[in-house]
Amino acid sequence: MKFIDEFRDPAKAKALVRHINTLVTKIPRPGGRPLQLMEVCGGHTHSIFKYGIAQLLPEAIELVHGPGCPVCVLPMGRVDDCVALAEHPNVIFTTFGDAMRVPGSRKSLLQAKAEGADVRMVYSPMDALALARAHPDREVVFFALGFETTMPSTALTVLQAEAEGIENFSVFCNHITIIPVIKAILDSPDLSLDGFLGPGHVSMVIGSSPYEFIARHYHRPLVIAGFEPIDILQSVWMVVKQLAEGRCEVENQYQRLVPHAGNRVALEAIHRVFELRPWFEWRGLGSIDHSGVRLRESFAHLDAERRFSVPNLKIADPKSCQCGEVLKGVIKPWQCKVFGTACTPETPLGSLMVSSEGACAAVYQYGRIDLAEVVRQREAVAAGRQPVGAGSS
Repeated sequence: MKFIDEFRDPAKAKALVRHINTLVTKIPRPGGRPLQLMEVCGGHTHSIFKYGIAQLLPEAIELVHGPGCPVCVLPMGRVDDCVALAEHPNVIFTTFGDAMRVPGSRKSLLQAKAEGADVRMVYSPMDALALARAHPDREVVFFALGFETTMPSTALTVLQAEAEGIENFSVFCNHITIIPVIKAILDSPDLSLDGFLGPGHVSMVIGSSPYEFIARHYHRPLVIAGFEPIDILQSVWMVVKQLAEGRCEVENQYQRLVPHAGNRVALEAIHRVFELRPWFEWRGLGSIDHSGVRLRESFAHLDAERRFSVPNLKIADPKSCQCGEVLKGVIKPWQCKVFGTACTPETPLGSLMVSSEGACAAVYQYGRIDLAEVVRQREAVAAGRQPVGAGSS
């Protein structure tokens, strides 16, 4: 199939792996530690495990999974806010499907629906607006979440609701921005990253120029990557090539879809509707300045946080859940104390096990993990006998 097969060509993959192996030998690695490359986007994490890309790379390269899944970084308190909104007797609460099973402190949206709340899955905010038109006697709330990727569709829907004068529609805004969280990761003392695979979907909207501070101030290379196996391998090769040549630049492997200046129409809609919040809380990462957006004052009548009484409480994650460490790349999913036992896709304890883009869900589905071996090694670590390994079969 044209435009698919060429991005999954085994011969091209083998050639790229050979070049990566050659380049790695030219890069100094103090203490022999592996090069740590973080893929920021959850879509990349999913592809890496689905296609076994990590197994193709030399041991000298370690892929670190970043906080690029918007459902996964949603704090528990915001999920509780969603449930509180959904349980209003006159509300139709609409959401994307992958957010329905994210656990709150009491229940998920799916559990609230089972108990009688009118929670409906939609494929776009325009679907929610259509429900508002069809049910003028009900309040329809759209759960808006995601990075800059999904901001334009929410913004355009808000503008459409305003133009039509639809008064029974509002947005519970949880949109977040990618640049502040990357900066927070770079400032973290827990990590020593050598380079980044930049997000593809977000970059389709914001372009490549916002990442230039990473190369300029932090001296780390970043390559914006596509999502097919050849895309990811080529992007790894591009990062490694920069390191071997002593360069730190922002490069764009995904040029077929990502323009340097971004999508002008989308950015204009975002700027017209949204403004930065002073801070926003991320699950496992804490509060990050200017990392979320809210509706501007001129659209306050379409803001569910202002229209309804929202608890807006800060809820701590369960102590057994280590989503925060996984999100920051400090530990691997299988090193979490409850991975594959108390926390599975059927009974998710943490948000990373819910979304298909979550690192834990991707590892559980595609990582070929021997759960019995993981538990054995976990017990050995608790007894102080050995470090935990991957447990891969």
